Amino acid sequence: MAGHSQFKNIMHRKGAQDKKRGKIFTKIIKEIVVAVKTGGDDLDSNPRLRSAIQAAKAANMPKDNIERNIKKAAGGDDTTDYFEMRYEGYGPGGVPVIVEALTDNRNRTAPDVRACFSKFGGNMGETGSVSFMFDRLGCIVYSTEAASFEALFEEALEHGAENIEQEGEQHVVYTQVEDFAQVRDALHKKFGEALQSELIWKPQNMQELDEEKAASFLKFYDAMDDNDDVQKIWHNAIISDEIMSQHGWLF
Repeated sequence: MAGHSQFKNIMHRKGAQDKKRGKIFTKIIKEIVVAVKTGGDDLDSNPRLRSAIQAAKAANMPKDNIERNIKKAAGGDDTTDYFEMRYEGYGPGGVPVIVEALTDNRNRTAPDVRACFSKFGGNMGETGSVSFMFDRLGCIVYSTEAASFEALFEEALEHGAENIEQEGEQHVVYTQVEDFAQVRDALHKKFGEALQSELIWKPQNMQELDEEKAASFLKFYDAMDDNDDVQKIWHNAIISDEIMSQHGWLF
């Protein structure tokens, strides 16, 4: 488990998926609604909506659920106003954590997030208290089957990418925030839809947790992720696959 890749965070869901599916769907539906309200329902011109639909398909959300919520948001039937919020602090073991949320009630979400930090021995701080240890970057992920490293590297750099790395069976392209849309659209045109395409918080340094700290952090992560308003959790913790499996996390 590593905090620099939200795609990995999605894949590293804990067991009992059926039990969690409802909460996962709720988070994705929020993202679909916000994507449509801010960028319209045209997939070609709304990459945020394309990414949300990708996440929905990866979570096995029924197609009619996806289409119904797109139509609801586009038609103005969903009148809920969501606010994009960011919370920062230190989790168990002193791990810096950034929590991104979509909420219709900031007075509810902030205390809930703060309580989760406190419950597990952490501490929620002010905005900027840990984000200086992360880089705000664009992140675009392709499978190694979609393109060779050389071809992706050449195309990405030509359109302003900062770096490209290979992680297992994936190519990960990083961009500055201002270059993200340009690189994303160029790669989409050349290689098709990416596995992941979003702005991320990439930690500048990683820290590996021992079993005791890892156990506490996984409980904290699970509790925070269980909050319907929490969309993404960024951190710099590295937890071995062995420890992950010992504590019931599946891959």
